[in-house]
Amino acid sequence: MEGNILTEVFLPLTLAVIMLGMGLSLTVTDFKRIFIYPKAVTLGLINQLVILPLIAFSLAIFFDLNPGLAVGLMILAACPGGPTSNLISHLANGDTALSITLTAFSSLITVITIPFIVNFSISYFIPGGEQPPLNIFGTVISVLAITIIPVAIGMLIFKKSPQLARKMDRPFRIFSAVFFVVIILAAILKERENIVDYFSQIGPVALGLNVLTLAFGFFSAKALGLVAKQARTISIESGIQNGTLGITIAATLIGNSEMTIPSAVYSLIMFGTAGVLIFIGSNKKATTKTA
Repeated sequence: MEGNILTEVFLPLTLAVIMLGMGLSLTVTDFKRIFIYPKAVTLGLINQLVILPLIAFSLAIFFDLNPGLAVGLMILAACPGGPTSNLISHLANGDTALSITLTAFSSLITVITIPFIVNFSISYFIPGGEQPPLNIFGTVISVLAITIIPVAIGMLIFKKSPQLARKMDRPFRIFSAVFFVVIILAAILKERENIVDYFSQIGPVALGLNVLTLAFGFFSAKALGLVAKQARTISIESGIQNGTLGITIAATLIGNSEMTIPSAVYSLIMFGTAGVLIFIGSNKKATTKTA
């Protein structure tokens, strides 16, 4: 996506509105839950911030992705879990409070980690200097402006007028869902001439990354003795990514349309696996009620 009104104005603005919608359901208490669930929150953040990028990096090398797609995959892996993960965790009979806490913390921390992971990926996969690195300070400010600040505004609205926040919540969820689809379609349309080739390359990698992170999140939580609800939530937070932010970074901050494809393809795949998790979680909830 070359620099134009879509990538430089509309895309960041859309992401900011989506993140504001996320803030409408957050309170300061959500950030205090680390003291209530220290083991669960710590494990969830390690999976999100460390294990996920390591798995993505390993898969990019193993599948010998072309440089643009490899960096695009790492951009996705550097992003936090999106607000969608909270809804999926709720529908899958997970621990919604833990999900909100993990999303809130990962969104804060990745403001700092994103430029470092992305720049490492650019220097590793595109060592010739054809792709300039991200400006670290500029990237931090940009990510703050389109993620953290809108979330803070949403939280302020919720604190000052919970009734208004509740009225705004549904329209913002609908807006988020609609424009999330539009953003993915725009990314795919921009690369339509190469899309079949890209899908053949990135599809198996994206599926592998999604399944591996979901599985690692769940089984690492069970290994540490966490209850099933928390394990499902950590699994979801590990495998559900903010694809909109990934596309925004690739298209707006880097200006490379090829790098948007991994986020777009991964987003399509993760909703498929999320449906399976919701089905399993719903059945477990029904079984618990009838037991």
